[in-house]
Amino acid sequence: LYAVTSDFFAHTHLHNMASIMRALSSSSRTAVAAAAQARGYKVAVLGAAGGIGQPCGLLMKMNPLVTELSLFDIAGTPGVAADISHINTKAQTKGYAGDDELAAALKDCDLVIIPAGVPRKPGMTRDDLFKINAGIVAGLVASIATNCPKAMINIISNPVNSTVPIAAEVLKKHGVYDPKRLFGVTTLDVVRAKTFYAELKGLETAKVDVPVLGGHAGITILPLLSQTYPSVVFSPEELEALTVRIQNAGTEVVEAKAGAGSATLSMAYAGARMAEACLRGLSGEPDVYECTYVASSVTDLPFFSSKVRLGPAGAEEVLPVGDLTDYEKSWMEKLIPELKASIDKGVEFAQQ
Repeated sequence: LYAVTSDFFAHTHLHNMASIMRALSSSSRTAVAAAAQARGYKVAVLGAAGGIGQPCGLLMKMNPLVTELSLFDIAGTPGVAADISHINTKAQTKGYAGDDELAAALKDCDLVIIPAGVPRKPGMTRDDLFKINAGIVAGLVASIATNCPKAMINIISNPVNSTVPIAAEVLKKHGVYDPKRLFGVTTLDVVRAKTFYAELKGLETAKVDVPVLGGHAGITILPLLSQTYPSVVFSPEELEALTVRIQNAGTEVVEAKAGAGSATLSMAYAGARMAEACLRGLSGEPDVYECTYVASSVTDLPFFSSKVRLGPAGAEEVLPVGDLTDYEKSWMEKLIPELKASIDKGVEFAQQ
């Protein structure tokens, strides 16, 4: 009886100690995050009066990690900021309008989200947006380099495949480029992939995962349906239809809106989700992962979207793509030259 009782108490003691250590570990992580949050995080949304910027600003106002929110656009932001500022959350919100107020909007920001630029219209490709949006992004990033050079930068403005390389070149010119702190927001491709996959297979949307590689336009978007969670079997027809739908989902929205705009609400959600992941990583929370378009060595291309571990330094680890099926390899062969051309176009523009 004594031996049995001793074993029981020993096991119970070890179990309790393990529980206590887990609690202490959790408390330590919470303490680290709380310490990092002592002054709060300042977030700026550039293009905050637009179709993506307004709902993105709203979602950031609702984020408990945000204590100061700057909303900037060429016009209209004082009204947007007044509206959002009435929401009873702790983020202090202020609107800034016009180039003269950009520096103040960016001063000491921890994270800058850039949805600025013109949206896609029916018949337009992301390349059609290039001439307008490339210049807008270059100008905004130059101001970031001066006013908050250590901020994490989340670029939504299309074509992301080109605007991220443009941003990198601008930051290099100013001597403040940190490849770990520059992100192209490809989160919407993941959000769509999860939604379409869950609907197709009758799964709960919140409990699935689909990694998405490559870039953020057409055939450069490669959902890895062989690496879904939970793992399921796709027929060849399902595989092709789902892959192509994910790649063309942006066009699906543009056509459905019939000239009234592009994917703004779902993009704002995806942008806010990526921003929150960056802030969680910044706060010291462990195991924060998102697929995002970053400086990368997982392929021969200088930028590539894959799963990334986020931390206080930004993109602290770019994960390998894993094993690809023959079907996925065939798409990879198509996307590489397409993505390379977009990257080269961005670099060439920035170096002019």
